[in-house]
Amino acid sequence: MLLNVPVINVAPFHGGDPATKRAIAAEVGRAIHDIGFLVITGHGVDPGLIAKVQAASNAFFDLDAAEKNRVLRPAPDVTRGYIPLEAESVGRSQGVDVPGDLNESLMIGPVDVPDTAYFHGPAAGKHFHPNLWPENPPELRALYEEYFRAMGALAEDLMAMFALALDLEEDFFAAKINHHISRLRVRNYPAPKVPPKPGQLRAGAHADYGSLTILRAEDKPGGLQVLNRAQEWVDVPIAPDSYIVNIGELMARWTNGQWKATLHRVVNPPAELVAGSRRLSLVFFHNPNYDAPVAALPGTVPEGEAPNFAPTTSGEHLRAQFVRTQV
Repeated sequence: MLLNVPVINVAPFHGGDPATKRAIAAEVGRAIHDIGFLVITGHGVDPGLIAKVQAASNAFFDLDAAEKNRVLRPAPDVTRGYIPLEAESVGRSQGVDVPGDLNESLMIGPVDVPDTAYFHGPAAGKHFHPNLWPENPPELRALYEEYFRAMGALAEDLMAMFALALDLEEDFFAAKINHHISRLRVRNYPAPKVPPKPGQLRAGAHADYGSLTILRAEDKPGGLQVLNRAQEWVDVPIAPDSYIVNIGELMARWTNGQWKATLHRVVNPPAELVAGSRRLSLVFFHNPNYDAPVAALPGTVPEGEAPNFAPTTSGEHLRAQFVRTQV
């Protein structure tokens, strides 16, 4: 049983023979089963693009509040735009009344949206709401769009690994994620200027909501921790040129709870390290098509037993969770 988050090189999966692909998928599946998290290297994402996205993001968060508020999130169920410091508490998704989180963020959704009824009709709800783009920095939009596409491609690879790990065909999830309603959320954790309120963290303990999350994090004081099966909070390692990957509640539902969406949090930096603790995270929340049915997959329900979760759809589950986290 893994009690710490492993680092896995997934490069051999790309272009590998079936045996190699299954071996990588088995490593990934073990990590997800045991602790719900892994760190991947060999992901193939251009490090130059990552650096440009980080620089543009820092430039946006350095703007004054009035300019950032020009792209303020318009409503709790619209996952677009700017969310100010302490305006959201992800811990509330676990039914815990805690103060707002000590981060601010900028969110976008799908960037290549056809002008058809599936994307704009009543059933689509607000899942394809137009993105809200700041005027400054001017390069931000093109960079975010390119990065969103890169994350979508990486998520497809990871979902293929998940399928093989679950003894399914490699393309099992393909038709369920080809119109994905994912979000890119860039979070800025400022260096604290005042002590936190009781129970207040950079991000409270929560589980993610969708299929999987891909996180690019900086190695700064006040980082990510996960709750392992021994009920210990353990730090997630930051390997060079790596991504942190974890599953969300929808993948847990698909596996009938065999894979669990692990609680995690972002802790406050120690008082003596506050000065150098500003932290930027690029978070890609991968979510299946809004109409993708989410019910126990073949082979996940023991004979004679009922599934652990009621069937739902990706869109309905996500909408409900977005609203619960508002302060």
